[in-house]
Amino acid sequence: MLSQTTTANDVNKSLEAKALVAWWPYANASHHCIWEGITCNKAGSVTGIYLVGHYLGMELIGLLSNLNFLSLRENQLTGNLPISLTNLTHLKYLDFFSNQFTGQLPVSFSSLTDLEYLDLSNNHFSGDLPHSFTNLIHLEDLDLSTNNFSGELPVSLTNLTHLTNLILSSNNFSGNLPVWLTKLPYLEFLFLSYNNFSGELPVSLANLTHLELLSLSNNKLTGPIPPSYGSMLNLTVLDLNTNQLNASIPNQITHLQHLVILNLGDNNLDGPIPSNFSNLGQLEFLNLGMNSINGPIPPDIANLINLQQLDLNHNSLVGPIHRNLSRLSYLDFSSNQLSGDLSFQNPCNLRHLDLSMNQMTGPITSLLVCNQLEYLDLRSNNFVGEEVNNLEFPYLKFLNQYLNKNLTSISPGPSSIQNRETDLSCNALSDQSTCKVHMRRQKVVHHLTIFLPIIVGLCSLLLVYMCLKNYNAKEKKFQQETKKHGNVCSILNYDGTIAYEDFITATEDFDLKYCIGTGGYGSVYEAKLPDGKIFALKKLHCFEANQPAFNQSFKNEAQVLTNLRHKNIVKLYGFCLHNKCNFLVYEYMEKGSLFCALSDNELAVQVDWMKRVNIIKDVAHALAYMHHDCSPPIVHRDISSNNILLNSELEGFVADFGAARLLDPDSSNQTVIAGTLGYIAPELAHNMIVTEKCDVYSFGVVALETIGGKHPGDLLASLNYLTTRGTTLENILDKRLTYPTDKSIEKEIVRVCNLAVACILTDPKCRPTMIEVSRELSC
Repeated sequence: MLSQTTTANDVNKSLEAKALVAWWPYANASHHCIWEGITCNKAGSVTGIYLVGHYLGMELIGLLSNLNFLSLRENQLTGNLPISLTNLTHLKYLDFFSNQFTGQLPVSFSSLTDLEYLDLSNNHFSGDLPHSFTNLIHLEDLDLSTNNFSGELPVSLTNLTHLTNLILSSNNFSGNLPVWLTKLPYLEFLFLSYNNFSGELPVSLANLTHLELLSLSNNKLTGPIPPSYGSMLNLTVLDLNTNQLNASIPNQITHLQHLVILNLGDNNLDGPIPSNFSNLGQLEFLNLGMNSINGPIPPDIANLINLQQLDLNHNSLVGPIHRNLSRLSYLDFSSNQLSGDLSFQNPCNLRHLDLSMNQMTGPITSLLVCNQLEYLDLRSNNFVGEEVNNLEFPYLKFLNQYLNKNLTSISPGPSSIQNRETDLSCNALSDQSTCKVHMRRQKVVHHLTIFLPIIVGLCSLLLVYMCLKNYNAKEKKFQQETKKHGNVCSILNYDGTIAYEDFITATEDFDLKYCIGTGGYGSVYEAKLPDGKIFALKKLHCFEANQPAFNQSFKNEAQVLTNLRHKNIVKLYGFCLHNKCNFLVYEYMEKGSLFCALSDNELAVQVDWMKRVNIIKDVAHALAYMHHDCSPPIVHRDISSNNILLNSELEGFVADFGAARLLDPDSSNQTVIAGTLGYIAPELAHNMIVTEKCDVYSFGVVALETIGGKHPGDLLASLNYLTTRGTTLENILDKRLTYPTDKSIEKEIVRVCNLAVACILTDPKCRPTMIEVSRELSC
């Protein structure tokens, strides 16, 4: 790798050169200090390494003793962190974002006492955090998000008194929020969302006066919001969404004059909205939806000049809507008890307006000024008026006037809502008897937004989060394939030493006693290796290997799949192409498929309502990742309850994604239908048109099946669902579970049913995207 020059000979004498020559596959010059990603000091000693997506090993990294900067983001590094890493005692910056490390963090981490920045996010680390973190006293940034860490936060973290950013979201941490967090006086960003924290919010968090962002969403926190939080005057983001907080919103929250995002949705908050919200002059996003808040909407909210999105859905609010709110881009007031006339004025910037399930009256002529509308839901109110002809809403994608019997009709103009989703039924033009029949048969509650309020919140959080990472990712490169016996065995994401013979031995040459399932493309075997690790091997049927282009397409597609990284996608560790047989190597799932769980009465009872809702969320997040975060997008084409697998914690994982394309390289020309009967979208069955919306339809079927305990069958055609308690909702739910008495759980189920019905609409253009579904389920 090094040229035969005097410089190279000198370099080869050093331990550093030994490490680099054995490790670095991308040398492009004779001297190592000129290699891509290498920085050196004046003496020629390596002090920094930064490479993204090069898939390097780390065997000799500990020999680079002068290293102070190491960034190997997205390099598919696997296994435990190498012990030799702790030899790098001068290291200040360590970034292993988005690799595939596993196991617990080593206790020997304590030797890296100079560390200032540590990012181990997006890996598979597990277990408790080591108490040895107590020695990392210079640490300023700690990001361990999106792993499988568990247990309570160790009190030893209090020694990290220089911390400014603590990001532990998307793990399995539990217990109460520790009061000792206040001993980290310089904290600016605190992300603890998507964990299992419980108990009440610590009053003492208010002592973190430097805090700018506090995200505690999607936990199990209870009790009131402490009034003392109004003293955290530097807060720009306060996200307490999706917990079990109760009592009223303290007036002191309105002291936070720098707030840009306030997300208190999906809790059990009650009482009125504080009257002095006009103090929050910087506020852009306000979500108080899915609570039990009552009273009127304070008129001073309309004076918030920067406010763009206001979500107050599913509360008990009363009174009128202020006319100046029309300057916002997003309003969701659905499922309240609001009354009075609409009196919106220019300028009207509304793109999303949901007034459904209220008691609004009067004409809707003021909507004439709102020509930017994309979503308009007026159903179940008491609007009145003569026919309004040729309303020009050129951007409108959703219109529903259902159950406004004194409203003659909105007649869209020629450029409006063509081929888009509308419901103009049950108005004054409708025959009353027909309307009554329609009311019995129309059992879909369309409550899906096109322009979702959570977008700004999530994007803002993501922006702050990504700013901490400092570097953009480079294009990934594949590892070289391991060749054996003239065939390819590529276990890219596990351990290159595992080969064909290891799996043959583990399954006794695929003996039937190890077979745990059979599908259309192959049979699945359980393979337990001598070290105790268990894998699922999908042995493919033999006839595909006879196709001329199969081998190369199979390898290319398998390599793409091995690079996918999402916590709710069953990991494809690799594949083997052998002259005897071909098989895929998958992560093993202890509880089997969702279909089997729902078919087993004993196991079905263990999958309670919240577990079912969370499984649906897991699948939605995985599909959103495949459709919107992968380039090119990946369409599954066979989402069914058989392809949703469950681990020991009954979490949901999408399996066999892309398998149809893997096994049939020509299927992309739309000549072959891939999928399972009962889950295939109509356009695929009739016209063989494959898009992401095919997966959306299948997801809707699976969601309804999960809630109902069985495939919805003929109900898909009639859409006979009404998600209101005491009527048809009870008939939808799985009878093996008792009806949910917890209001928050019932609201979650209603939301899932609404989204599922939207996903199975016949016209694929009217279905939401998976990113919209995922965000709606997260808010």
